Amino acid sequence: MTPGFRLGTVEGFFGRQWSWLARKHHADFLAQQGFTTCLYAPKNDVYLRKQWFEPYPADTFNELTALAAHASALGLEFGVGLSPFELYRDFSAAQRDKLLRKLDQLNQLQAPLLAVLFDDMLGDLPGLATTQLAIFDCIRAHSNASHFMLCPTYYSDDPLLVKHFGPQPERYLEELGQALPQAVDIFWTGPKVISPAYPRDHLLSVGERLRRKPLLWDNYPVNDAKRLTPFLHLLSFSQRPHFSLEPVLELCRGLLANPMNQAALSQISLVSLAQLAGTPRSTAAAGNPAALALLSADTQRFQHEGLDTFDDLERQRLYQRYAALLPDPMAREVCDWLQGAYTFDPACLT
Repeated sequence: MTPGFRLGTVEGFFGRQWSWLARKHHADFLAQQGFTTCLYAPKNDVYLRKQWFEPYPADTFNELTALAAHASALGLEFGVGLSPFELYRDFSAAQRDKLLRKLDQLNQLQAPLLAVLFDDMLGDLPGLATTQLAIFDCIRAHSNASHFMLCPTYYSDDPLLVKHFGPQPERYLEELGQALPQAVDIFWTGPKVISPAYPRDHLLSVGERLRRKPLLWDNYPVNDAKRLTPFLHLLSFSQRPHFSLEPVLELCRGLLANPMNQAALSQISLVSLAQLAGTPRSTAAAGNPAALALLSADTQRFQHEGLDTFDDLERQRLYQRYAALLPDPMAREVCDWLQGAYTFDPACLT
């Protein structure tokens, strides 16, 4: 793997969240496979997004603190993604005070990474870049994190973002790239919100606009979008159409993969990412061999046909096969998926 290349995951999806135990197991997996980075930023953590101005309840914050300590003990760089929802519409003195109080709490985590996320919110506003930069500067000045990341509102040139969040202000990305310190990473998802590949010419062009190599937010194997919820993405990264990691390793600062709502099943594809990147410890997928054998046989159906194509009898047949392996976590997630436990969250506009 290229020295200094950041490789890891960003828990950045909508819908059903992982349990705290699943998050700790995920951190174990990342460390075992030689990943470097673990970013906690679930869209449905209201205390990071829609209710960012409210402090975490004590019990939830204790869990987050324990996760940060666990990841640090494993040698991972851990961070959170603070997404102060549309704060740039009213960045008044009162709102600034709320932001500083939030940062006081997040500073207790002693996490080395802090991502400021302006994604998936209204963007067609005058002075968008200027106000977002002011918010970022305030956060950077008050945070005890050692490294910062920023996700723009327009994190791809995909027309889907314009459809849902309004036209991109002229030279928005260029303004961010010019003003942000070079040490700050800027997230980018590629030509599309969900990009099957990252062409070399595209990455070069984005790097020029941002005045730095982008940090890829790779929306695979994530399955929170409306058209993706009925599927389990189990195929390897190398089996994605036209995907190559070579231009990414050369022209990006790193790649953080956005996993599925199914934490244990996400490991199957993520192992292949570690192997492609050549991490020093990448191995075969951890898991019950019996569960992995069943999943190997069903991968094409789960990835390409999907839940909606199975009738009740087929769902029951599949359920019984995987239920025989309970309490295996991969089998549990398949059973829950077959029973419709992973429903689409309409808050996921893209």
